[in-house]
Amino acid sequence: MKIALHWQILISIFLAVIAGLFTTEESQLFGVLLMEVYQFFGTLFLSALKMIIVPLIVASIIASIASLGSNNNLGKLGLKTISFYLISSLLAILAGLLVVNITTPGIIDGQPAKDSLTLFVDEAGLENNLEKIDGRGAGDISAIFLRMVPPNIVEAAAQGQMLGLIFFSVLFGLCMTRINGEYQQVLNRFWHGVADTMIEMTWLIMKFAPIGVFALVAKTITITGLAAFKPMLVFFFTVSAALFIHMFITMPVLMRLTGKITIKNHFQAMTPALLTAFSTASSSATLPLTMECAEKRAGISRKTSSFVLPLGATVNMDGTALYECVAAMFIAQAYGLDLSFATQFTVVFVALLTSIGVAGIPAASLVAIAVILGAIGLPLEGIGLLMVTDRILDMMRTAVNVFSDSCAAAVIASSENS
Repeated sequence: MKIALHWQILISIFLAVIAGLFTTEESQLFGVLLMEVYQFFGTLFLSALKMIIVPLIVASIIASIASLGSNNNLGKLGLKTISFYLISSLLAILAGLLVVNITTPGIIDGQPAKDSLTLFVDEAGLENNLEKIDGRGAGDISAIFLRMVPPNIVEAAAQGQMLGLIFFSVLFGLCMTRINGEYQQVLNRFWHGVADTMIEMTWLIMKFAPIGVFALVAKTITITGLAAFKPMLVFFFTVSAALFIHMFITMPVLMRLTGKITIKNHFQAMTPALLTAFSTASSSATLPLTMECAEKRAGISRKTSSFVLPLGATVNMDGTALYECVAAMFIAQAYGLDLSFATQFTVVFVALLTSIGVAGIPAASLVAIAVILGAIGLPLEGIGLLMVTDRILDMMRTAVNVFSDSCAAAVIASSENS
């Protein structure tokens, strides 16, 4: 019997806790230090994630943008849909940013949680990041936009300058929609082929996630015991609170203002889809039921639902964008970095774009968080620890994603009188 990946990861976390509690930093197996084994497999897993970032981001964004621009999808209906999705995603990210700045899950007893989480600290590199980040203000936002246009795209890719790569990919995708039909088809097939190949590669890497997560968690528990779970528990409730605010406060207000829709009736209509999204943690798998609930229970026309909902399942990920922002801020706090307004603006901007570009791929959040951390100059070592709480949070943010899609369909149908 094949065990689902999320169950494999949960089992590996349970075994890692046991292994960590019953071993010490000097424990050996066949003459090899277990800590070195943990370090090897943990680093290997993180390196594999880093390896796929550039081609995955570039191919996914170009393919997504090019698809939006085809078949006159960027007409009046498309413009309304994209505008709503951008606004709702931005509001979700800002909700996450507000809550994470209030709860500061990366700060435990007034100190950064890097020791509790056994995050590797390169003192020279960390000091360099502090010098870059400290003292910045709103005026430095101009520098962010300058970094969006790299003079050498190959150099930007080699150095992991993701802002430049994202901007190039968006521009490339948009321009693809304006060229000769024959060449456009060739490029479309090429970039969709690359994107699909990278998705397969991501799936392959994620098959080894249980081993990587086991190594990362076992290493942490060996050094700190169960103390590492305190900041992770605060992080879990921070994400949960932000998702709750967005789903039950922000979206109802947005729907009332833009579509004058009664949220109670809409929520009741979409309940079957929301429960399915929560249980499967997949927006795409829930899409048929989402469309059925929207049309038969919420009274949204097929014309609107058949365009807005599939598009939303591909590019609109409010819960995911919120999670990316909170996770990046959590890791920054754990490293002891006090991020300025300009740097937090970078987090918001990159979270918004990556939630669109990599939404439909497995482990999308991990890849997107890696992109955000790279954009603000933070190490990726904290990503493995996020897997401890990732499954239940994935279920919650998927329900938020689907709910946001349905809200967009309802508002746009109201505006179209359909």
